[in-house]
Amino acid sequence: MSVWFNRHDVIWFDFNPTFDNYLITVLGQFGEFEIFDGRASIASSTIVAVASTILTTSIALWAAYALSRLINRGVHRLQYWLVTLRCLPPIAIVIPLVLLYRDLGILNTHLGLIVAHTVINLPIAILLLKSFIDDVPIEIEDAAMIDGATRFQSFKLVLLPMIRGGVASTALLCFIFSWTEFLLAIFLTNSITTIPVKMSILPGWGLSGFTTALGTSALVPAFIFILLMQKHLVRGLTMGAIKK
Repeated sequence: MSVWFNRHDVIWFDFNPTFDNYLITVLGQFGEFEIFDGRASIASSTIVAVASTILTTSIALWAAYALSRLINRGVHRLQYWLVTLRCLPPIAIVIPLVLLYRDLGILNTHLGLIVAHTVINLPIAILLLKSFIDDVPIEIEDAAMIDGATRFQSFKLVLLPMIRGGVASTALLCFIFSWTEFLLAIFLTNSITTIPVKMSILPGWGLSGFTTALGTSALVPAFIFILLMQKHLVRGLTMGAIKK
């Protein structure tokens, strides 16, 4: 009691700081604590998150362009349908998805989890990218095509550089959603465990330092991604908020 109210001594830590938990969990120097080895989970989460982000952003970019530039009738209905898909809870489709994956032979595979995360994140990615494309006047693309550019060239060389902030922010959100997803990962995989699944099955036994080390390590890739993309992220998320 007197330690806490001693104004002459500053207590920075009431424990002994150590990096042993990180060495065991992240670097695999586990010795007798092999159950806490998280390298496979970090690798699985990285593979699934990166692959699903690339796949989701690529598909959503073309779908958003079609909704914004090529489809004139029924766009609002398609948007409502996408919003409905996004509002659908994953628990509602997980059992049919497990049965479908079992028949297709992709249950407990990285490919199956990548496809599932892509389908879940696709509606929000399409809606976000469409809003960014809508902010770019179509007359700019028309001028490029009048000068001889094809539609693909006008998309690649004119439109895409103008919405790169929106593409970066959408990709970042998809990465975070996939990196932190738990429900589909625990139902669709068994031997493959992502970081959220690994943290849920780690035993306690008073050894919470290992779980904390793995959780802190899981924040590092997303944090680095945000630092690298912060310029485009701010521009993408605020695009269209202020009109001249």
